[in-house]
Formats: sequence, C-alpha cells, structure tokens
Amino acid sequence: MVKLTDQNREQYAQSIMNALTSENIEQFRQLFLELHPQDQLDFFLTLKKEQRTHVYQYLSSEEFSDIFEELELEDQKNILQELHESYAQDMISHMSADDVADFLAEIHEEKANEIIEGLEDDDAKDIKELLGYEEETAGAIMTKEFINIRAAAQVRDAINLLRNEGPDAETIYYLYVINDKHELAGVVSLRDLIIADPDTKVDVVMSSRVVSVKTSDDQEDVALLIKKYDFLAVPVVTSHNKLVGIITVDDILDVIEEEATEDFGEFAASRGATDITLSSFTAAKKRAPWIILLMFFGMITANVIGQFEETLEAYVLLAGFIPLIMDSAGNTGTQSLAVAVRSLALGTLEKKGLSKMLMREFGTGLILGLMCAIVLMLIIPLLHSSYWLALIVGLSIFLSLSIATVIGTIVPLIIHKLKLDPAIASGPFITTVNDILGLMIYFTIATSMIHLLI
Repeated sequence: MVKLTDQNREQYAQSIMNALTSENIEQFRQLFLELHPQDQLDFFLTLKKEQRTHVYQYLSSEEFSDIFEELELEDQKNILQELHESYAQDMISHMSADDVADFLAEIHEEKANEIIEGLEDDDAKDIKELLGYEEETAGAIMTKEFINIRAAAQVRDAINLLRNEGPDAETIYYLYVINDKHELAGVVSLRDLIIADPDTKVDVVMSSRVVSVKTSDDQEDVALLIKKYDFLAVPVVTSHNKLVGIITVDDILDVIEEEATEDFGEFAASRGATDITLSSFTAAKKRAPWIILLMFFGMITANVIGQFEETLEAYVLLAGFIPLIMDSAGNTGTQSLAVAVRSLALGTLEKKGLSKMLMREFGTGLILGLMCAIVLMLIIPLLHSSYWLALIVGLSIFLSLSIATVIGTIVPLIIHKLKLDPAIASGPFITTVNDILGLMIYFTIATSMIHLLI
C-alpha cells in the first residue's frame, strides 16, 4: 500500500489520472489499488462523470464497494444512478450489512426492497433485521459480521475459525463465546487464544465478566460505555441475552460525530439545518421556528425596557449600557450551558454531583461578576465623570453574571430530568432569558438610585 505525503500526493494522483484518461487499465489498477482506501475515495471524488464511468469498468464491484461504503449519503444516491443494475447489486452484496442497512433506510422504499430481493437469503435476512430496529439504537448501528464460538470448543477450533471467517469479520480481536442456547457466555481475546494451549477448551480461557449492550439501548449510551472501558467492540444482545451483533469503535466515531452535530444544532437553535448540502429554503424552514420563538422573547425584552421608560427619560445615559448588560449576561449563561451539557453528555455530572457543579458555576459567576464590576467602576468615572453611574452598572453586572451562570446550569439539568435532550436549552434561548433578567436587575437598581444621578 502506497503511503502518500504532501510532496508526492499530487504527482501520484496525476499518474493515476493519466492512466485513467489514456485507458491504460492495467496501470490504473496497479496504481489505484495500491492506495489507502481513504486516498482512493479522495481521488474518486475529484473525477467527472465520464471519468467515473471508466472507474466502474476498471474496478470489480467488490473493489468499488470499499469506496461506495465511505461516500456521503447524497453522493451514494447519485453514484447509484450511474451504475449498471447488475454491477450495483453485486457491489451492495459485498458491503457490510450495517452499511447496506444505513443506505437502504435513506432511499426510496421500492428501490430498497428491490435491492434486498436481489441479495442472498442470509444477507437479506440480516439487513431486514437491522432495518427493523428503531433509529439511533444499538440494534440499528450494530454489524452482523462478527465471529462467535461455542464454549465447549477447543482453542485450536477457534484459531481455525479465525482463519476461515476472519477475512469477512468486522474485527477479529475479540471472539464472543455462546452457549447451546446462543446466549452470550463470555469473550476471549485474540491474545488469549494465541498464548493458550491448542487443546484447552474455550470456556477455560474466556472471561465470563463480559460487558454488553441491549439492542434497544440508545446509541449515545453505547458510545459512553465504549469510551469508559476503552473497548474496540462491544457485543449486542437481546432482552433474553441472545447474541445478535457487535458494535465497533469505528461505528461509535460516526455516532459521536452525529450526536455532536445534533447537539450543536440544538445549541445554535438550528437543529437539522447544519448540513451545508441543504437548500436555502430547507435551511430557513428548519431554523424558522426557533427564530420566531426568540423574536417573541425579544418582544418581552422590549417590554421590560418600556416598563422603565421614566428611568431612561430621567437619565438617558443609562441606555448606553443596555447592550453591555445584555451581552455579558447572555455570554456568561451560554458558557455555563456548555459546561452543563458537556457534563451530562460525558456522564461526569453523576460522578461529581449536582450541588458541586452548581456551586462551582455560581462561584465562577461571582468571580467573573466581581472582576467585570471592578473594571467598569474604574473606567466609567473616567469616561462619564459619574461614580454613581459606575456603581449602578458595576453592581448590575455583578448580580447579572452571578445569576446567569446559575440559569445556564439549571435549565439544561431540568430539561434532562424531563427526559429531553438538554441541548435544546440552546445558546440563543439561554441568552434571551439572561438578557431579560439582566435588564430587570439593571433597571431595578437604576430606578432605586436614580435620585443619586440627577
């Protein structure tokens, strides 16, 4: 396999392109198949439609399946239209069952059924099973390409099994041991098999303290479990402990990316609209509900300011500090929100405790508020020659930041208790709430001390 560097990557790619355009099949295959699969994908994505047609002719369906698996969903849909029906069917038959299920779940049902009908019975059965699980569960993301062995088998049998089935398995580092009822009984590592006596029975070298997940478990919980134990794979069992699949760490990386994208969308009040392939209309449609809701919250903010109209008329300079109070409280609350959501996502909240995190964030708010207040009380008198104005703004910023950190922490925790995604306590939402509270604090203090300013 060729290892490309920045210096020779472009030159090597040009050599492949020359072989492709000159229709030198032998040279193209020699150069292209020496590449790492990811580099093959990168090269393929640079090709025009007529050039891709040559690739389909020069590569077998099995060879091209490795590239197709790594394509983004929209690219897969487009490429499928370019492939001859028999070539596409054979290519899909060489893909992992979980990758096929993921793809078929996103295309037209009639086309998906047509593809499934063209597969071998065992493959079709596995894919139908995967498609039957609820989205974002362990069952939906597991793979069926794994190796299991009977507890009564000998180590030599396990080694022979690895030789025969290893090339088609997702991973060979773990063998999962089952009993006569196909229930998960234990796990044995490749290392344990290599160093064990060939005549030893598998149940002697296996570990019976195996960690597994249920088919109905949430994929995010599976990701946390794999992270906790540093697993390369975890077995998936039914409610009756029957082994039905495994989830590997590469699948979990996809889950982490998916969950992070989802949380980022919630956090930015743009759930489902972060995909750059979406049209402007679709993106606007997905963002509109939050924007409209926040617009109504903005009307509440305007109403708060209107309630203190007399205070503003009495001392107009107070209006100049409204953006400062609002922005500072909103930004501080969003920072605490990020801390709370991250703690919930990583499970650190259960370890450190709710009260400890609340006290930490409240203490942080107090210190930040005090620091900002001191800075403002030094600068404002120099700019506006008013120590009382400095005191009002400084005290307001101190109280606003202290409360903002508590609000930013508590809201996602409450949402989490309601069994909802805490990320829906989005940055804009928390910002708007803290804007309102900050303004109320500011104008309440200003109104009570207005006689000192006039």
